[in-house]
Amino acid sequence: MKAAIDFGITNTDIAVLDNNDLSFYSIPSRQKTLDSQLIKEIFLNLDIPVANLKLIGVTGGKSSDLDDEMDGTKIIKINEIEAIGLGAKNLYDIGDESTLVVSAGTGTACVHIQGNDFNHLGGIAIGGGMLEGLGYLLFKNSNGVEINEFANQGSRAELDFLIGDVVNKIGNLSPEITAVNFGQAEKLSADTIENTAAALCNMVGEVIGTVAYLNALLIGSNKVCFIGRTSYLSEIVNGINQRLELAGVHGQYNANREYGNVIGVIEQIKNL
Repeated sequence: MKAAIDFGITNTDIAVLDNNDLSFYSIPSRQKTLDSQLIKEIFLNLDIPVANLKLIGVTGGKSSDLDDEMDGTKIIKINEIEAIGLGAKNLYDIGDESTLVVSAGTGTACVHIQGNDFNHLGGIAIGGGMLEGLGYLLFKNSNGVEINEFANQGSRAELDFLIGDVVNKIGNLSPEITAVNFGQAEKLSADTIENTAAALCNMVGEVIGTVAYLNALLIGSNKVCFIGRTSYLSEIVNGINQRLELAGVHGQYNANREYGNVIGVIEQIKNL
């Protein structure tokens, strides 16, 4: 039995490989010292005997500070960019073609895959963490799933200026494309939780989508493979896809992508 742990800012994800069976778990990340005792607590709460683990692979957070073993069980430390790359290759069956992976979690990171080479192209501090933080400031709700549900019931057009609102035509751009995020926020009649959530989710999605398509064009790819939980929020995904479509880039969203990092760690350690 082997296990992988990804210590994220918001969630700690765990994958356990028992023979050929792969199981996934997720718990809220705790702001406490990352050490062997915490790892033992994680497996104890999951009813997984640490003594049965031959190997533990870790990534994310400050996992590189961990000891190299725990009660005789080896701990292998995997660079997070490598974990993202290996996980995406497995999830999307990526071969030798130049491919962009966007890890959309609490923040957002872009990784270029070329064969077995993984290069970090950069990241932005906008993602699910910003959505939840601003959600709390704006309407005292920091639950990303609930904010997305509100957004689905609202209209961002009540708060955003769309291109069709401000100009007749700009090239081939749709009049539904955003011209100014929150440009009509002074209209108190539009300031409902649903409309605000819709504009907020869309803005987060647009920023991620813009960064994604620019990096995709940079590496000569017409697709973006997503991992991370923020890519499950439908109203953010709508914002992402609208931006990708402007550049003729296609977003891919395979199942289990929230576990992309721990899948990558398992891929690295499964033959050790």
